[in-house]
Amino acid sequence: MVHFDKNDPSPEAIDRMRERFPCEPEIDRILTRRMMLRSGPGYRPVGMDQLVDGLRELLAANLNEPFEIEAPRWLSGGASKIQLAFTLLRRRADGQDEREPLVLRMEPAESLNETSRLREYQLLKTFAGRVPVPNAVCVDVEGDFLPHPSLVCGFVKGVTKPSNTTSQVTGMGTHFAPEWRERLGGTFVENLAAIHRHPISSEELSAFQLPAPGIQSAILGLNMWERVWHEDADEEIPLMQFAASWLRENAPACNDPVILHCDYRTGNFLFTEEDARITAILDWEGGRIGDPHQDLAWTASPSYGQWDESGSQFLVGGLVPEDEFFGRYELLSRLSIDRAALDYYRVFTGFVQGVMSLGTAYRIARNGKTHQDVLQTLLLGVGPSMLDNLRQTLERVA
Repeated sequence: MVHFDKNDPSPEAIDRMRERFPCEPEIDRILTRRMMLRSGPGYRPVGMDQLVDGLRELLAANLNEPFEIEAPRWLSGGASKIQLAFTLLRRRADGQDEREPLVLRMEPAESLNETSRLREYQLLKTFAGRVPVPNAVCVDVEGDFLPHPSLVCGFVKGVTKPSNTTSQVTGMGTHFAPEWRERLGGTFVENLAAIHRHPISSEELSAFQLPAPGIQSAILGLNMWERVWHEDADEEIPLMQFAASWLRENAPACNDPVILHCDYRTGNFLFTEEDARITAILDWEGGRIGDPHQDLAWTASPSYGQWDESGSQFLVGGLVPEDEFFGRYELLSRLSIDRAALDYYRVFTGFVQGVMSLGTAYRIARNGKTHQDVLQTLLLGVGPSMLDNLRQTLERVA
């Protein structure tokens, strides 16, 4: 592990991490930014009036019509963003005023998943009308108008789990009864296949790097998360060191990269209970261009699924038997699954989950950088079970 003052890193230490783990330019920008700000103030509650004032300035810079902000209110849910719901009243020249429910998504001082609001905005724009996503309105890339980088998008009606259903933190452990599995499972797979089939436009996704054919896709992803591990973790964990080394030595080639969601799972989509219609796929902030096996392995992680009532079938996302999930995906995406590449990204998934739960969650809770310190501490408790999943996967594939 790289040793330096992780709570007050020097410019030289930050530069060494950048050189050791080269990332996509936009990823490098946001990771460098968080380290430069790390020794600064922790999370401070922001009053609603202050947020509304900043929101008004942001909207005024992006809308070409008079407007008013109505009924602002806090939103709960999510493990990494501060969220404020409100209604935008657009004053039309023809007198036909329109009201639109919107959401402000803002970073805390430091996030469990430090990501780019610009990339999230571009992905929402790209997939509008192609898969169900919130409407992207505007973005504050650098926090010029609000205390931290922010995104304004549509408020979508729906729930993340059926009424009277149990779940754990961030949607983990959600139980779907057989009737819900039948009604939601097919669309769950269809939307992931549609994301991977969508053509890549360098103009629409200017904040993304298109990996060169070969292993660059895997190495860019690994560099990001290994850099975060060394910047955040407080203790040596040999299993994490071994996993990182194995991943670097066994990186698979990807010659046909696709757009990845990178957190496609139960808890990150909304649906309406009356008709079981998926109304929005949420939390695009970690998306990138890369190997489709990365999304497949993440979605099929044991952390986000359930076993059926008999205990004989693992249900991906708690919705679809694993063999059926992969079979449907291949049919709908017209992409073939390489089992060796899938195993590689199963290890990668376990490594990333270890970074977030045992590295970043600890660091930002310790430094008081987030509005959800209790949740981050809870994730620390989940870390050992995630490490055990990683150990089992490595024992099988390595």
